[in-house]
Amino acid sequence: MQTLDKKGLDFHFDCKPDYGFITVQLPSDVTLKVEAAAMATMDTNIEMKTKLKGGFSRFLTGESLFINEFTARNGAGEIKLAPSAPGDVEHVYLENETIFLQNTAFVASANTVNVESKFQGLMKGFFSGESLFLIKCSGTGDLWFNSYGGIIPIDVEDGYVVDTGHIVAFTEGLQYDISRVGGYKSLFFSGEGLVCRFSGRGKVWIQTRKVNPFLSWVNPFRPAKNN
Repeated sequence: MQTLDKKGLDFHFDCKPDYGFITVQLPSDVTLKVEAAAMATMDTNIEMKTKLKGGFSRFLTGESLFINEFTARNGAGEIKLAPSAPGDVEHVYLENETIFLQNTAFVASANTVNVESKFQGLMKGFFSGESLFLIKCSGTGDLWFNSYGGIIPIDVEDGYVVDTGHIVAFTEGLQYDISRVGGYKSLFFSGEGLVCRFSGRGKVWIQTRKVNPFLSWVNPFRPAKNN
């Protein structure tokens, strides 16, 4: 178990870094925003409401995300969160700041943090091989996010190159463009391909594993269907 002294809500991590688990202490009448299906356990005095960020019309385009709001009533309460991906969890306390997350990385935040989906643009979205949308988290308060594999923070002073499948989060001060790491042969045959070229000053959080190579590794072991 890892306990952290910090601003904001009291919390601790368990099982970090392999299968991160988060326990948050909620004071009375305080609300926590949580990714849908991430709640593992909670005290009986905690109430839940579900909200669709972005509205139903934007949900049809894939731009919205479901967030459950948990509020402690008539006293403090404890809630435990289990992220969907088998990997690490991280915490950042935002102080009038903005962090962008890959579309599956959000786990939870204080109610004072604004959480919304952000369109990357067709060129960046289609050619990155990742989602067309990022999750924009801004304001002041606690933010928790998760990865597939471990999480490594990297301070960017000028420029840095990251494979698109390894990006978990990055700070607002960074600009980025999607490009090939080599020629077209590299894109299709080398196992390497599209990268994100960051510029400026800020921080990037990367994950130590990618989902697509794992799926390719697992695929030969899948049972064959008999015709």
